[in-house]
Amino acid sequence: MHRDVYGEALDDYFVHQEEKFPLILNTSYGDQDEMPVEIFFREPDDFPELEFIGLSLCDGRVLDVGAGVGSHSLYLQEKGFEVDALELSQTACHIMQQRGVQHIICEDFYKFEGQKYDTLLFLMNGIGLAGDVDGFRKLLQHSKELLTENGQLIFDSSDISYLYKDYNIKKPAHYFGEIQYQYEYKGTRGNLFKWLYLDQDLLIKI
Repeated sequence: MHRDVYGEALDDYFVHQEEKFPLILNTSYGDQDEMPVEIFFREPDDFPELEFIGLSLCDGRVLDVGAGVGSHSLYLQEKGFEVDALELSQTACHIMQQRGVQHIICEDFYKFEGQKYDTLLFLMNGIGLAGDVDGFRKLLQHSKELLTENGQLIFDSSDISYLYKDYNIKKPAHYFGEIQYQYEYKGTRGNLFKWLYLDQDLLIKI
């Protein structure tokens, strides 16, 4: 079983308040990117405009899906929202608890059930957890089960077609927004995982 190297990187940063080792993101298109861990610990002053727009649209009871270390949950909590922070990484959940997030659910999104929310929030391309286009349809279906009658789904995503144009990367046979990633930290690699980026044209079709 692979270690939660993502969680280990978060914990090291939380304890030392600095990045002593880089968190590497290996990609299926051949690049190796360095993921700045501090981005997960952002304060509201550092939120990009798109995230502020998403947060401002939240209404009623909120489920923050893929909450990470709780930056968005803390913001909503301070604004008086009833917010549950859903996160798979046990280490990230432990950090959220120490940061003051009040309602933490350490669970897989697809296994979580029995609750109803007015808003499901997937920021920082949170819908990427769908993995592929079929998975996104599955995500939408499961989201319906968690939403109240007039509930809403808030998410952001990116059109990554520029990667193939600007960096001369060969487009895959499958949808170009379906990527495989693997975290690497201190020489240890985590599990391979699929991640989805949706362009606007496909989103409209779905």
